[in-house]
Amino acid sequence: MPPSGPAAEPRDILLHEGVLAKFLRYVVIDTESDPAGTGVPTTPGQWDLSRLLAAEAQVMGLADVHCDDHGIVTATIAGSPSPQNTGPTVGFLAHVDTSPAVSGRGVRPIVHRGYPGGPIALPGGPTLDPVDHPLLRAVVGHDIVTSDGTTLLGADDKAGVAEIMAAAAHLLLHPEIVHGPIRLAFTTDEETGRGIEFLDPAAFGAEVAYTLDGGALGEVSWENFNAENLCVVVEGRSAHTGSARGHMCNAVHLAATLVAAVPAGVRPETTAGGDGFIHFDQFSGNVERVTLTVLLRDFDASGLAAKRRWLEAQCAALRVLHPACRVEITRTGGYRNMREAVQRRPEVGELALEAMRRVGVEPRPALIRGGTDGARLSERGLPTPNLFAGGMDFHSRTEWISVQWMEQATAVVVELARLWAARDRR
Repeated sequence: MPPSGPAAEPRDILLHEGVLAKFLRYVVIDTESDPAGTGVPTTPGQWDLSRLLAAEAQVMGLADVHCDDHGIVTATIAGSPSPQNTGPTVGFLAHVDTSPAVSGRGVRPIVHRGYPGGPIALPGGPTLDPVDHPLLRAVVGHDIVTSDGTTLLGADDKAGVAEIMAAAAHLLLHPEIVHGPIRLAFTTDEETGRGIEFLDPAAFGAEVAYTLDGGALGEVSWENFNAENLCVVVEGRSAHTGSARGHMCNAVHLAATLVAAVPAGVRPETTAGGDGFIHFDQFSGNVERVTLTVLLRDFDASGLAAKRRWLEAQCAALRVLHPACRVEITRTGGYRNMREAVQRRPEVGELALEAMRRVGVEPRPALIRGGTDGARLSERGLPTPNLFAGGMDFHSRTEWISVQWMEQATAVVVELARLWAARDRR
């Protein structure tokens, strides 16, 4: 059994401290995930934060607190004993792990109070400049949190974790707010795509849900990529380079030919908005065998299928031109656009927009050029749009977040709980 990790603060502190204090406590815990790791979670640090969250939930007085064998923490806020409470069980989710793209070890958060505008020089070297980060102009006067520039910050997605915990504290402190039963979940290994597979929607018990894993103020998303992750193996034939003519079949050359065939306008670096792409993500091997990781993305299922057919045709052409080679394609993972699941219950999106307006936030519906835990939950029958958490420039040493945006995200969660209470259960 993994160690228990840090001890929880006293109940009075947990209920009154606010979202920033929670966020600062969570980001210093190293929860970087590991794509090469075995099991879930893939790193021991995720256990530390998961067990801390479970302990905090228990101290705060939440019900049904459980940390399972994969580090997934679930808890319940009981519905109000009021005849006005007729709504379904609503879920709120965030993930504890951070991206392995940039180190999450030794995070030293810095709070820049009353940001005056202009560049922010971080001690570790990088500079946050509004020229490169134009949304900084929208948060002049806010309190901004960054790392020291030597690591990422971890707003993805510890901001969502802190906001959900702060909303839970607010509801416990204000029993006069009528709300239905609420289920909370903090998942592991979202960045590797593995953790959500161990959260059973039926056992979770929510009828609708939201992830808090988005970016800028007002962002709300119920459309994401359809995704297919593939492994392409090209096998050739080695020979001494001095006598290779007529014998060598160079898998490196053939694989490079395959990569070069991707049209210039169908790559991640040349697409945006609703465009899909074909991305060769990893390339390793030698003359005899090369392994490539390929990511196919498209908002429409037909577009994704067309990209798969293109790849298959390119591989078939290699086999015809070079009979000595073997090329195999294996699917290694993927997810579907959550749009269809949300359209079956449109009030999930409608109430998210209404909740934002009621707390003074202008909604900004946006496409997710990626995937979230909500995509897999939606595919499995639990419609789960994604809401803003307030962080920007994820997966980088210049990641930043506005404290005021975090506070508004917390308010949106509370307002959603209130709005759903007035809805009839299905």
